[in-house]
Amino acid sequence: MSDMESVAALMESTSSKILQLQQAFAELQSQSAVSMNLKWQQLEDHFRGLEQSLKKKFDELKEQEREFEETVAKSEEMLQQREAVVTAKELTSLERLQEKRDAALAMIFSKSKLSLPVPAINPMDKALDNLGVKWPKPAPEESVRLQDDNAAVKPRSELVALCEQMDVKGLHKFISDNRKNMTAIREEIPSALKRASNPYGLVLDSLEDFYAGDNLVLDGKKDGDLLGVRRTCLMLMESLGQLQTDSVTGFSSQGHMLTTNVKERAKKIALEWKSKLDSLDIDASNGNCLEAHAFLQLLATFGIAAEYNEDDLCKLLPCVSRRRQTPELCRLLGLSQKMPGVIGVLVDSGRPIDAINLAYAFELTEQFEPVQLLKAYLRDIKKVSHAKNVKMSPGAQNEMNERELSALKAVIKCIEDHKLEEQYPVDSLQKRVVQLEKAKADKRRAVEAAKPQSKRPRANGSVFAPRVNSFTDKSFYPATPERHPSYPYERQFVYGAEAHHPPVMSSAPYTIQPAHAPYYGNGYPVQYQVPYIH
Repeated sequence: MSDMESVAALMESTSSKILQLQQAFAELQSQSAVSMNLKWQQLEDHFRGLEQSLKKKFDELKEQEREFEETVAKSEEMLQQREAVVTAKELTSLERLQEKRDAALAMIFSKSKLSLPVPAINPMDKALDNLGVKWPKPAPEESVRLQDDNAAVKPRSELVALCEQMDVKGLHKFISDNRKNMTAIREEIPSALKRASNPYGLVLDSLEDFYAGDNLVLDGKKDGDLLGVRRTCLMLMESLGQLQTDSVTGFSSQGHMLTTNVKERAKKIALEWKSKLDSLDIDASNGNCLEAHAFLQLLATFGIAAEYNEDDLCKLLPCVSRRRQTPELCRLLGLSQKMPGVIGVLVDSGRPIDAINLAYAFELTEQFEPVQLLKAYLRDIKKVSHAKNVKMSPGAQNEMNERELSALKAVIKCIEDHKLEEQYPVDSLQKRVVQLEKAKADKRRAVEAAKPQSKRPRANGSVFAPRVNSFTDKSFYPATPERHPSYPYERQFVYGAEAHHPPVMSSAPYTIQPAHAPYYGNGYPVQYQVPYIH
């Protein structure tokens, strides 16, 4: 029995209850020795008024319930009608798009003297099947040929020739010379590698100079050429891995198999790289270590990840957490199940931005709540800044402000990237960024204003009183006058301090003679300053 029915039954029983109460009142009045001032009529009027009031409210509630049910029914009917209209529009749009696509493909292949009797399979077919639209299926050979022609980007002839000739050095040089067109080169390399007689061997040969030289340099920061070589090696391995996972290219069907000999070569290179990787301070890369990324990509591309313990590989993931290829690389290495532990390590090490990006990539945001991580991160940053604020030098305070500013900008970008504005508004964060940037600019202007202004030589260039300096070092760098940037000579003169004793300030000024040296091309003498260390 519903609540409304129960209330209705109780309302109907009020009359009988009032009659019972009347009988009890009459019996009480007859047996009472004292006359009662209260009359039954008064009690009856009171209860009848309550009964009518309750019935009125009950009827109003029933009417509201009925109106609500009617509104719900109308809304459901309207939603069904709109859903039907939207479905019809989708079908019409998909049919029109398919017709345009077929017409365009027919025109393209008619110029290429290719016949297309039926439309090719495309990603839209799945959506059409779900909506009940059936297309005739093309022949398998024609479908594969069409997809191969459309999916593959036609590489430039020089790149194809280098791959066909297995010219590793030429390939490295070509990529280095065309770094301005790296986006196009990256798209063309997979198709060019297919033209090589042994793509796996070509890529393995290209890895020989990855650790060129005796001095190991993290990310090649001290050697631009070495950094370019490493990036090229990584790009070639990624392109080769793309060919393996791309079913459209038919890479395996063309005879390019990952043989045992290829794997053995890759294992040797991986063993050598691992030993050198252990000697590098990869933690200093702050999640952007190119060497660790290349090592993991080598394992994934040549299928030799089983040679290493998963826990050891997971220890390298925080070193590459900031690189955009990391999520897909983890999947290729079979480390998806280990990602909660990796994300936990990033959180504990104070890198919540990387942790949140990986949490979204592996759908672990319920376990690692992004907004809570970001708020805790900013709290920690402010706590460190305020805890040391009393004993902090101006330089250290500037450093802490710069750290907070960088953290705020990173958090705002993370919120915008993952559409978290409703859960975590950025207005207060942006106000704090403006405040820190204004304080930074004010300090910079104050420092520049406090710097002593250098003396400017007289306009006629005839009289000049040099400033007295005490030289403690024997070699120094003379300063060039700031007011004369048109000085034609680039040569820097270095003199010993003992060879030039400037006169005291009280001595009479002297006029520079033509034979006097050193002097600038505009007739002004060299100004000396206290030597400094770079």
